[in-house]
Amino acid sequence: MRRDYFTLDVRNLETDGPPTAHIEFDGPAEQLVDRLTGDDDEPLPPEELDVAFRLQTPAEAADASGVVAVTHRVTGAFVLELNADADDVFRFIDAAREFGKETDEEFRYRVRVTVDDEDLLDHEMNVFLVYDPDGELLRGRSLIPSGVEL
Repeated sequence: MRRDYFTLDVRNLETDGPPTAHIEFDGPAEQLVDRLTGDDDEPLPPEELDVAFRLQTPAEAADASGVVAVTHRVTGAFVLELNADADDVFRFIDAAREFGKETDEEFRYRVRVTVDDEDLLDHEMNVFLVYDPDGELLRGRSLIPSGVEL
């Protein structure tokens, strides 16, 4: 699936609720539905998914950008990828980190994937990893709850 079929809209950054990474898909839905569905025809559970951001330019660049990826944790297969502005992603991660400090919830953010305003996936998540252009994990930029080892 092409990255330009996806749009990222980060929401709830300054509210009491969890920050939300809303990913809208405007391509042919059948392939995406297949990727988001397990063998039991149910959406993949959150514990089987990882969300990450890979910078394509240095984080300090004025127009820093990268790729947000949702992958299947067990197989490593890409479920979806989309281009994103680094400022949006970093603001989102900062808001999720603050939400985590202010709540007793076990999750830090929500990720929603929609097609034509219909939810294909709506999960509460904890980890959001950030990598530099060389593939090195940026721990300080990532959302990694205490007690999680990588």
